[in-house]
Amino acid sequence: AYAAGMLTDSKGMTLYTFDKDKGKMSACYGDCAKNWPPYLVHKGDKMGKDWAKLKRKDGAMQWTYDGHPLYYYMDDKKAGDAMGDGKGGVWHVVKE
Repeated sequence: AYAAGMLTDSKGMTLYTFDKDKGKMSACYGDCAKNWPPYLVHKGDKMGKDWAKLKRKDGAMQWTYDGHPLYYYMDDKKAGDAMGDGKGGVWHVVKE
């Protein structure tokens, strides 16, 4: 599911990457993860060839795309919202 060239989840919610992530490891926990919830893997999810799963420090499984962990932004309320793009110069929507 893609909206306007942006990578989204199956409900059309925008997905983001975080510049402070190191390789395929997430650097977003605690308060960061409250504002930028990780895009977690759910049983039965099927994704394409550029998708993979990573194990977070808390044991949850998070989706990655093209090697980058993916997140939502808490202020995005409906499909197509991209309020987090460019936040702090380190959050970016994922271009398809």
